[in-house]
Amino acid sequence: MRSIEADNISAGHAIRVGNLSKRFGPVTAVDQISLDIANGEFFVIVGPSGCGKTTLLRILAGLEMPTEGSIDVVVPAGSTRPVSSVVFQGDSIFPWMTVWDNAAYGLRMRNAPGAQIKEVVGHYLDRTGLTKFAGHYPHQLSGGMRQRVSIVRAFANDPEILLMDEPFSALDAQNKLLLQEELLQIWEEHKKTVIYITHSVDEAVILGDRIMIMTAHPGRAKTILPVPLARPRSVMDLQKDPIFGDLVYQIWTSLREEVQHARKLDEARGCKA
Repeated sequence: MRSIEADNISAGHAIRVGNLSKRFGPVTAVDQISLDIANGEFFVIVGPSGCGKTTLLRILAGLEMPTEGSIDVVVPAGSTRPVSSVVFQGDSIFPWMTVWDNAAYGLRMRNAPGAQIKEVVGHYLDRTGLTKFAGHYPHQLSGGMRQRVSIVRAFANDPEILLMDEPFSALDAQNKLLLQEELLQIWEEHKKTVIYITHSVDEAVILGDRIMIMTAHPGRAKTILPVPLARPRSVMDLQKDPIFGDLVYQIWTSLREEVQHARKLDEARGCKA
């Protein structure tokens, strides 16, 4: 990953990915993906299981090296903020730290002033309803509350880009809806660039500005669809909008083709074996 400094990035792209591929031995997980993601865009990636979504996100986060291709991240000139922060699917907060200490961790690692930490962490705990749980430890919280802490920590760290790998997939429907609503509200405050992985088509349409559908085996960019729904958004109101239903149907149809294709490939491999 290469960071490029720019004096004014408000109207430009935040990430440019060029012909990115990742192979594990003879298996190609991600194949020749190229895309531009705008500054402040909420970009969602969906695809069949095993299509390389998480591999792509890990490469963008610097946790995996690509086999080939390039990633350019544009950052403001002189910025001291981290390039990215990641919110994972499972619990990623420190069990030995309180909610407050978990939320403040990134800022403390950057030696932020105490007053700034107090202001920023206090703000995000208040926005997510966690203020009265600031002194609690993760084992004292529900799964939904622990994911709230993960989100607070990521936003409080104020990265240039926020990477989210199915953060709500393990939650029940009610908690998922509430956290989607909270995430939208927090994102609206600063319009941070977000790359979000999900299996849920509904969630993709609720959150995204654009949605990339990946192919199965290997993972390629099949198509990228704009989401023509106005912001700010309400999760409940969106589901009554006919545009929402039409787009969900369109994405499901495209995904079904990929799932069926993947099954045929797996069956063919089974016959050869």
